Amino acid sequence: MAECHPVGFQWVMEAKARGATIIHVDPRFTRTSAMADIHVPIRAGTDIAFLGGIVNYILQHDRAFKEYVVQYTNASFIVGEDFRDTEDLDGVFSGWDRKTAKYDETTWQYEGMDGDVPAAGHKEIVPKGAKGEVRGKKAKEIPRDPMLQHPRCVYQILKKHYARYTPQMVADICGIAPDLVVRIAEELCNNSGRERTGAFCYAVGWTQHTVGVQYIRAASIIQLLLGNIGRPGGGIMALRGHASIQGSTDIPTLFNLLPGYIPMPHAEHDDFKEYLNTNTSGVGFWSKFESYFVSLMKAWFGDSVNPDNDWGFHWLPAITGDHSHMTTVADMVDGKVKGYFVVGENPAVGSMNGALQRKGLQELDWLVVRDFQLTETAEFWRSAPEIESGEVSPKDIDTEVFFFPAASHAEKDGSFTNTQRLLQWHHKAIEPPGDCRSDLDFVYKLGLRLKELYAGSREDRDEPIRRLTWTYPVKGVHREVDAEAVLAEINGWSVLDRRPLSAYTDLKPDGSTACGCWIYCGCRKDGVNQTARRKPGREQDWVAKEWAWAWPANRRILYNRASADRDGKPWSERKKLVYWDAAKGEWTGADVPDFIKDRPPAYRPAPGITGVDGLAGDDPFIMQGDGKAWLYAPSGVIDGPLPTHYEPQESVTENFLYGQQCDPKRLEYSRDDNPYHRAYADPRYPFVLTTYRLTEHHTAGGMSRVLSWLSELMPEMFCEVSPELAALRGLRHGGWATISTARGEIEARVLVTRRVPVLRARGQVVHQIGLPYHWSFVGRVTGDAANDLIGFLGDANVHIQESKAFTGDIQPGRRSRKRRSAYRGELRASVPEIPRDLPEVEPLDGRVPKQHQLSKE
Repeated sequence: MAECHPVGFQWVMEAKARGATIIHVDPRFTRTSAMADIHVPIRAGTDIAFLGGIVNYILQHDRAFKEYVVQYTNASFIVGEDFRDTEDLDGVFSGWDRKTAKYDETTWQYEGMDGDVPAAGHKEIVPKGAKGEVRGKKAKEIPRDPMLQHPRCVYQILKKHYARYTPQMVADICGIAPDLVVRIAEELCNNSGRERTGAFCYAVGWTQHTVGVQYIRAASIIQLLLGNIGRPGGGIMALRGHASIQGSTDIPTLFNLLPGYIPMPHAEHDDFKEYLNTNTSGVGFWSKFESYFVSLMKAWFGDSVNPDNDWGFHWLPAITGDHSHMTTVADMVDGKVKGYFVVGENPAVGSMNGALQRKGLQELDWLVVRDFQLTETAEFWRSAPEIESGEVSPKDIDTEVFFFPAASHAEKDGSFTNTQRLLQWHHKAIEPPGDCRSDLDFVYKLGLRLKELYAGSREDRDEPIRRLTWTYPVKGVHREVDAEAVLAEINGWSVLDRRPLSAYTDLKPDGSTACGCWIYCGCRKDGVNQTARRKPGREQDWVAKEWAWAWPANRRILYNRASADRDGKPWSERKKLVYWDAAKGEWTGADVPDFIKDRPPAYRPAPGITGVDGLAGDDPFIMQGDGKAWLYAPSGVIDGPLPTHYEPQESVTENFLYGQQCDPKRLEYSRDDNPYHRAYADPRYPFVLTTYRLTEHHTAGGMSRVLSWLSELMPEMFCEVSPELAALRGLRHGGWATISTARGEIEARVLVTRRVPVLRARGQVVHQIGLPYHWSFVGRVTGDAANDLIGFLGDANVHIQESKAFTGDIQPGRRSRKRRSAYRGELRASVPEIPRDLPEVEPLDGRVPKQHQLSKE
């Protein structure tokens, strides 16, 4: 965090100055480790085993915050008797289907439930048998055991699931000393309860794995057991790598989401009523899904949508398969994608298997790149490694590249949404030079041209472009769109009088409200740009509600009803945040209450009551269909209801817990130009590789390697190795080394350091190599790209790549000046494979994701 998020790390140091204990878990000893009280070196890719060991310690030593757990989580809920855990099936949950390579979640459900209880947002997941009634109407009737003794209650299932995650097992898997595991667990337990809370902070070191989603789920289980969600000083913070990564998922650049985490339509559910039923929850605020969706369509299409045309539902594209980045690039290589927009990204460097990325670009008819200057993605056709080695000639590449220079953040108005969900407005300081324009201007003017192009069309497929509302005021010498007008549409208004809406609770399903993103509703309350507020902290209380604006409804801590006990009283004066004021008959406190304001703690819905009225006065988790936080997920996560340790796709060791080596739902791209190593103990690639960022450069380097000062501070690609590994391979500090995988090879300067300690996994020596990924072939300083070594491989839930744990080799000296990637097939001879899956798990038709499936067309 100190390395990659130095500004945010200021607050960690503030906490330490006030007595907080800082624990840093990382394969490398970094600037964060130097400031931490405890550094935990860990084998890359084994964090679920580590976190599971903490869960086990909490449960075995009865250290959970029981009052919080019983009242606010699903610990007491009883699961159906057909459920089988990974402990029963050697690493697989019940419901696995080899034909479809998917889990049937039916056996994961609660006892007596007819259908599943929907999670808080299903994205592209289409539940089995979702047609018919809205799901989860009986979520408040789930059988429970408040004493937590029933063998099938979630609490007991949790105990069984993690019983073998002992300190010694964690040590065997992770390479962490058993007493250090116990110490970390004790530190967390001692800092939790009524009087104290603790927080987890993570970044892509957790997400970029085949089980990345389950990493965060494991942390959430710890935080819920200790009562650290919805309370000040608690929570799980996702440290974003850019100023507005949070904003790019809120109003998404993702294939499976509409603004506000509204799922895209799915080809299997192309009826509007089915779409609503699939995504509407019987209880909680997702029961208002229709209001969120209809208001979005009114914002986009205005008077052109109405109940008779299903609010324009059929104008939206429907998901027919996997349209994620890796699948799209694989389809580019295979000639299935003809055009590609790259806006503010540099996939030729920043994405996995750079050679395969560039191979895909070569097969396009056209490519549009928008950036500050020419990047490797724009220059792939004339100076890429494949060009340099002679494998490819520029004259053989037919892709037409269009480069549009972009305006920087100082040259445009707009907002950033940070990790705290805080929308902060930034004002244009200077006009962009020359032909540089903002992304907003580019998209707006492209939209104008498209509307003009299709104005005379009578084809049904062109109707959404013709009907799209695209009338924004412009200003300035370049006639750019007024960004505040876009913010006004995002906030929403009453259709009758265009009065700005105040909160998402104002939205209606009858077409009387328009809102471009329901969770942002209120960011322009009273017609005032709330995101531009800058009241100094010294002039307000510690919550600082008048600095910018946080979604939803300017709440700074989500689910803050959990900061008070069942009766609405603060757990302690020290941790007081939101509480019930009986005299006023409302929730109040330092933060905006994340609850129904006038709902008393004693309120209990009558049987059969649904919607928001179905939430009891002690149901803090208002987006969940049962009002409770989920220790166990009966739906919403497609690779298992509980986090389970699986080895990375490429490992140095077998899975010591289960016969199932890897996550059975992982996304594989098995192709000649994307070869994998043996599951474990591959003699060609005996070391663990992991990638990371540096303070001096920014991600793929497009913004930093062109700056002389930053380039001087960190001029050359390097690798970090331990003295022991250096001795083993004959590496010299400051000399050259070649690092290789089946995908390719790169060269780097050698940094011999004890910051990367040697670990032992059940007695086996484990060497790890650290690789920053900022360099490539364009800029003031150049070098080989670490991501050229990584394969196409992903997490099935969110389609992110596994780049933080894989295997490779290192040898002294510089790389070959000829062929250096698997562009035309694997670089080294293959070795006998070791199965990653149990025989009863291995999919009958493989795991290659398909962008289009005929059954869904």
